[in-house]
Amino acid sequence: MKTGAIGVPASEAAPGGWRRLQAVLADTPAILIARKVVFLAVLLLSWISLKPFQDLSNPDVLELATGREGLTYAGFGLFALLCLALTLPAHAKALRGFASPWFLALGAWLAVNVVLSQDPVTSAKRLTLAGSVMLAAACLPLLARSRTDLRNLLAIASLLLLGACYLGMLLVPDLAIHQAKDVGEPMLAGNWRGVFGHKNSAAAVMAMLVFIGIAVARSGLATVGLVIVALSVLFLLGSEGKSATALLVAALAITGLFGVIRSFAGRILLTLVPLFTINLFSVGTVVSEPLAAVVRALPVDSTFTGRTDVWQFAIEALTARPLTGYGFSAFWNNVTVRAASDDGSSWAGYASHSHNSYLDTAVTLGLPGLVLVLAIFVAAPLRDVMRIEANGRADPLVTMFVQVWLFGLLLSCMESFFFDGGDPVWVTFLISVFGLRYLARFRSA
Repeated sequence: MKTGAIGVPASEAAPGGWRRLQAVLADTPAILIARKVVFLAVLLLSWISLKPFQDLSNPDVLELATGREGLTYAGFGLFALLCLALTLPAHAKALRGFASPWFLALGAWLAVNVVLSQDPVTSAKRLTLAGSVMLAAACLPLLARSRTDLRNLLAIASLLLLGACYLGMLLVPDLAIHQAKDVGEPMLAGNWRGVFGHKNSAAAVMAMLVFIGIAVARSGLATVGLVIVALSVLFLLGSEGKSATALLVAALAITGLFGVIRSFAGRILLTLVPLFTINLFSVGTVVSEPLAAVVRALPVDSTFTGRTDVWQFAIEALTARPLTGYGFSAFWNNVTVRAASDDGSSWAGYASHSHNSYLDTAVTLGLPGLVLVLAIFVAAPLRDVMRIEANGRADPLVTMFVQVWLFGLLLSCMESFFFDGGDPVWVTFLISVFGLRYLARFRSA
């Protein structure tokens, strides 16, 4: 039986003759090349974007980025359709698996949320992009013909991204390294950012490339994998992404403990305790003075580089609309929200996000939306890991998916990327979550 990269069988719903025709067409050189090209194009579109090497010294940089939104929507929309066309004939069964109660509930809630949004037009537009990105990400693991093929494609994409970042620093250092003349954050001068618009984004993606490099090395391409790891670690250090570095180590440690603690209850604790602790001693400090006092006594910035003002503003807003939220992607950068800050009491209304994915989800989708997101992106992948191991299918690819997933969950406590269009961290996180889902439900090749 033909299988995809993660062992998903070809659709068995079609008549035998049609199924054989699908198999023949799927093995033609043109289709095989198209699958690889589309895989790399989607991943690199997310990682590199249509606006690499932005000139952060240009006061109009935000307006220039906004002007490219149309191309981003068109790009991801087109690639989502191409991914679906290349995937659906052979893997309809795998894609139908998303018609589960939790995913259907999330889809229904998103539709209701758009209608109830304080800015329905913006919510509908952003949801269209988010849907295209999620569809493309769901198809990517199925585009590769085997696990070896998936490993090779991830290695190629990683090396291309790293090459672009390092070449950028050599050829256009003022556009690949933060400068003192940057309009927004001149204090970041010297931090590496490569093709990315901010060193935090660069650091997060480099941490994820470390996981990919480890998997590549462990699955037979030791030299290539070690090169990816070395270049990624060097760039991570050059970006001075302290949070990403710490969370990289944490994700590796938790994954290691997964090998020792194999009970579902134990792994729930390993996953949830760090998430709860980070959120408690970060966002929790704006609602609890005792917690704030504890953090002030520690040798850290108790404002978390100004995040506490934003968290306070977001929590106060959430209390006004806890059930419905303010609408999908319709809270930050909204005229009404900014007006709430114009009395001079806070600048937080002009922030682009809250630097916490869970808080942003609650503010935009309401508490019901947060529950659905936690069920799909926290609880379900952990259950999938247990199923994979119970069936004896764990391998370096599975470990990589788990590491990227755990890193994403931890990073979500300090950054906002859930449903953020083609954000590179979000897309890589989605690929891992969906990869675990497929591996848990279908027999490995």
